[in-house]
Amino acid sequence: MRGWFRWFLVGALALFLVLGAGAWAAHAWLNKPLAMQSSPLELSIEPGTSPAAVAEAWVKAGIQTNPQWLYQWFRWSGQAKKIRAGSYLVKDATSPRQLLDKMVRGEEVLESVKLLEGWTFKQFRQALSKAPHLRQTIAALSDAQLMESMGAPGLHPEGQFFPDTYAYGRGVSDLTVLKRAHATMQRQLDKAWAQRPADSPLKTKDQALILASIVEKETGLESDRGKVAGVFNNRLRINMRLQTDPTVIYGLGDKFDGNLRRRDLEADTPWNTYTRGGLPPTPISMPGAPSLRVAVNPDATRALYFVARGDGSGGSVFSESLEAHNRAVNKFQRGQ
Repeated sequence: MRGWFRWFLVGALALFLVLGAGAWAAHAWLNKPLAMQSSPLELSIEPGTSPAAVAEAWVKAGIQTNPQWLYQWFRWSGQAKKIRAGSYLVKDATSPRQLLDKMVRGEEVLESVKLLEGWTFKQFRQALSKAPHLRQTIAALSDAQLMESMGAPGLHPEGQFFPDTYAYGRGVSDLTVLKRAHATMQRQLDKAWAQRPADSPLKTKDQALILASIVEKETGLESDRGKVAGVFNNRLRINMRLQTDPTVIYGLGDKFDGNLRRRDLEADTPWNTYTRGGLPPTPISMPGAPSLRVAVNPDATRALYFVARGDGSGGSVFSESLEAHNRAVNKFQRGQ
C-alpha cells in the first residue's frame, strides 16, 4: 500500500472518529438534564424576542449552560422561529430538547381569574386588580379612558364583558383579559339575538343586553329565569313600568347601604324603573349566557308580576293580575 494512501485512510478514520464523537456528545447534551441554579425556573418571553435572546434569557434566569449552545440547538432543530411568547416554568430533569419542545408547543404557566355572573363592572375591575401575575395597566384609567383604550370610545362599560373564568399567561395585561371578555360578550349576545322571535318587544341588541342584566339580578332560582324574563317582556309590550328593585339599587350606587327604602323607590334616577318607563339607559350587571338567551326568547307566560317566596329557595310566585299579586305579597312577604 502506498504511503500516501495509508495516511489518507488514517486521516479519514480520525476525522470519522472525531465527527462521530462530536455527534455522540451533541446527542448526549440534547438529552441530558440541564443544570440549574435553582428549581423551578420561570421565564416570560415577550412577543418578537429573537431565538438568540431567548437562549440568553434562559441562562440569565438560571440555566447553567453556554447560551450559544442553546441558540445553535434552536437553529439546528429548524424550530427556532416556532418558539412562542409566553410564561414558562422548567424544573429539574429538563433537557435542551424538552425545553425547546415546551416553548414550541406553548406550554405556558397559566393563571386564571373568575368573573362572576351578575357582577358589576366595578367588581370586575376589583377582581382583575387582585388576579395573580396579571400585569396591571388600567388602575389609573377612568372607565371612559379604559373603553377608549379598548377601541370602544363612548361605550358605557357596564354589561359589556362576559362573565367567565379566563386563563392567561403570567405577565399578560389586565386589558388583554378585558378585551377577551368583551369579544366573548359580543359573540354571546349575537348568538342570543339571532334566536329572538318576530314579536319581541326588544328592538336592538343593546336592549337585549340591558334586559338580560336585569334578569340576571332578579333570578334567584334557575328554573324561574325564563318566567322572570317573560314578565319583563310582557310589561314592555304594554308599556308597563318594569318596577324592579335591582335597577333602583344600581342607580343609588355607593349610596345604597343594603336596605332599600320607600324613599329610594321614589328617588328618580335614570335607572329607577319605578319612576321611569321602559328600560334603563345601560345594563346594571354582567349577564351570563342563560340570561342573554331568555331575555330575548323568554318562557311563554301571561304573568305580569312576581314576588320572592322568602323561603330560602330563591324562587318566586308569578301572578297575572294585581289582585293575585297582592295576595302573594301578603302571604309570602308579610305572612298574612
